Amino acid sequence: MAASRSGPAGRSVDRAPGRAGAGPPGGGPAPDGTRDLRDLLRRFAGPAVSLAAPATAVPLPEHAAKEVAAAVAAALDNVARHADGRAWVLLEDEGTLVRVSVRDAGPGIPPGRLDEAAAQGRLGVAQSIRGRLADLGGSTTITAHPGEGTEIELVLPRP
Repeated sequence: MAASRSGPAGRSVDRAPGRAGAGPPGGGPAPDGTRDLRDLLRRFAGPAVSLAAPATAVPLPEHAAKEVAAAVAAALDNVARHADGRAWVLLEDEGTLVRVSVRDAGPGIPPGRLDEAAAQGRLGVAQSIRGRLADLGGSTTITAHPGEGTEIELVLPRP
C-alpha cells in the first residue's frame, strides 16, 4: 500500500515505503552517501506534472542528486511561468549516465531568447539549469520552437 504526503504547492506525492531499491525510509541518503534521484523527483509529481522513472533506484552521489533535482525544479518553474504548467518528466538510468527530460506543450522559446535573457541579467536557465549540470560534468540540451513546446534534457555521466 502506498503512503501519500503533501508535496510542493499541496500536490500529492505517492510513496511506496519498503520497496526494494528505494533507499532508506524518508528518501534520505544511503549509507554509501548516494541518494535515489527518484525520491527527489517524486516531489514534483502531481496533476500537472507526470513523472516516469525506473522501478529500481537511480543512485547518485547525494550532492549530484540534489543539484539535478534543483535543475529540474528550475525547469518546472519555467513551465509554470511561461507555459500552462503541465509538464512531463522522464528519468532514465542508462548505467554510465543518468538522463532527465522535462517537456512541456507551451509556446516554446523564440530563437535567441535565452541569449537575450542572459544579456539582460536573467540567468535562470544559464545558471539554475545549464550551470548546475556543467558544474557536475554533465550537459544540458534545450530544444524549443515557437508554438511547439520545449524540452530540456539533462545528462549526467556517472563517475
